[in-house]
Amino acid sequence: MKGNNMKEIMYKGKKVKVPFADANYNLDGEKDVVIENRFGGEKATVPAYAAAVYDVIIGSEQLQDWDRHRKGLDWFAKYFPKQYMVLLD
Repeated sequence: MKGNNMKEIMYKGKKVKVPFADANYNLDGEKDVVIENRFGGEKATVPAYAAAVYDVIIGSEQLQDWDRHRKGLDWFAKYFPKQYMVLLD
């Protein structure tokens, strides 16, 4: 990811770096979220903040905001490689 423009949030008492300042990281609180691959139906469980990043990735794809899309994909692949392979690869 270019630059160091990541935001830090608190999740279960720990600081976590997330790629988007404007995502809703509090939507699902501190629980895990199950996301289903939109093409194959395979499921992956991620923390709520990662689900927020996933939402931004999918929204950026729909809006064809490829820089934002790539930033999200790179973050997801780095911090959640197994879930990335199920949901986004």
